[in-house]
Amino acid sequence: MHRVLAGGPSILKENASEERGENARLQAFIGAIAIGDLVKSTLGPKGMDKILQPMPGQGAQGQATVTNDGATILKSIWIDNPAAKILVDISKTQDAECGDGTTSVVVLAAEMLRNAQVLVEQKMHPQVIIKGYRLALATARETLEAMAQDNGSDPVAFREDLLKIARTTLSSKLLKHEKDHFATLAVDAVLRLKGKPNLDYIQVIKKPGASLKDSFLEEGFILEKKISVGHPKLLNDCKILVANCQMDTDKIKIYGARVKTDSFEAVAEIEKAEKDKMKTKVEKICKHGCNVFINRQLVYNYPDQLFKDNGVMAIEHSDFEGSERLAAVLGADIVSTFDNPEQVKLGQCSQISEMLIGEDKVIKFSGCSQGEACTIILRGASTHILDEAERSLHDALAVLYQTVQETRVVYGGGCCEMAMSKAIMEKMGQVEGKEQMAMEAFGKALQQIPTILADNSGYDSAELVGQLRAAHARGQGSYGLEFTTGRVADMAPLGIMESFRSKISQLCSAAEAAEMIIRVDDIIKNAPRQREGGM
Repeated sequence: MHRVLAGGPSILKENASEERGENARLQAFIGAIAIGDLVKSTLGPKGMDKILQPMPGQGAQGQATVTNDGATILKSIWIDNPAAKILVDISKTQDAECGDGTTSVVVLAAEMLRNAQVLVEQKMHPQVIIKGYRLALATARETLEAMAQDNGSDPVAFREDLLKIARTTLSSKLLKHEKDHFATLAVDAVLRLKGKPNLDYIQVIKKPGASLKDSFLEEGFILEKKISVGHPKLLNDCKILVANCQMDTDKIKIYGARVKTDSFEAVAEIEKAEKDKMKTKVEKICKHGCNVFINRQLVYNYPDQLFKDNGVMAIEHSDFEGSERLAAVLGADIVSTFDNPEQVKLGQCSQISEMLIGEDKVIKFSGCSQGEACTIILRGASTHILDEAERSLHDALAVLYQTVQETRVVYGGGCCEMAMSKAIMEKMGQVEGKEQMAMEAFGKALQQIPTILADNSGYDSAELVGQLRAAHARGQGSYGLEFTTGRVADMAPLGIMESFRSKISQLCSAAEAAEMIIRVDDIIKNAPRQREGGM
């Protein structure tokens, strides 16, 4: 009787729970807004960093991470709220798709939800809000497309655009004080690809020591290995066989096994058979006509000696990712059996040499057959700094790589957001009905981006955003916020630019995620699975 009074019989299993209507919506909104507030302070050129400390007892992986990369922060935190997980997902997608804008997309979605929550509390139906948001999104896209510029057909102007994008991307990262140096490195590396869709050809090696500005770009490929003892340290006109096979059978493993023999002569015969087998293998390899043999696994003393006698340079134990990338860069196959030399494709490069980076010797491959290959060597004071530098550089490379394929660019510094917001406010007047309020909420959410940028820099955001709104109202469409002096300025001469692809992806992903969360009216949590044995 009591259960019926409390709201009818429960259809859910014990320990399962359900949040309905207002409660569910509130929970969804609060979770998503909290995620936006978490990463909000990392946005922009004066954004702060976060230290992510792992759970104790995670061994070697349990190193603390210092970062301001939105996707890295959100990937690393454990979240229970389902709506918050949707926002984490869009940041991961943005990272995979464009590399940069991971924080902006989450902050934008959270602000759209914050404004939608106010409307829901005023008893506006979620579907009306969604309709208004859709209208506003269409207007914002049109505005953004109208603002985009395209210098793809002019190589000189396009390179300048790429440099500006790289500087803008890096200015919110750890590398901002060396942004000119790293922007040039990143642009040179991406332009070497000549539009090929393979970022793998750009290798990043981290070597602690020296300072960040000592980082450099090396043409060709670098393998973090040493050339075996007794082999020449310099070789020209190289024909390279990249292999993944065992070359360690000369260490007789017979003593670990149970073999009964009558005499030591029998053991010697088995040893000799093993050696002959190895010799045959090496001869097969040499028949391929290669003068360099690079193996993914170890090469033991005896085969190494045989290679030396045949005038073939042997490099052993190249790390797995290194082998994959090396084969791609040299245009070679990775070989495991050596019976058909005519079917095996050898890699080509003009020179192999040893070079020193810091205190480590590495092998440099110059003049690779896939000439797009290059290596960026990062130097820095500590591994934490190098890890963050690599994340920053990855963002810059990914954005540039996207821009080479979609050559349109737009101005940064909150300029696009303010222009889109202004266009939405103008369009709002033509819409009859409640959707107007939802469009206004969308426009205000876009204005939050320049507001947060200014707040993070320690400036008066209300004052600056007011000035920026007035500048756009006067028709100064390329005006945005400039944070060195804390004023509203024209972005064109300052060269603050962003990738159009990244911007449009941020806008659409944020709007879609917000719409998805606004639709929620019920959250059902399943009962945890019971362990066997009544635990």
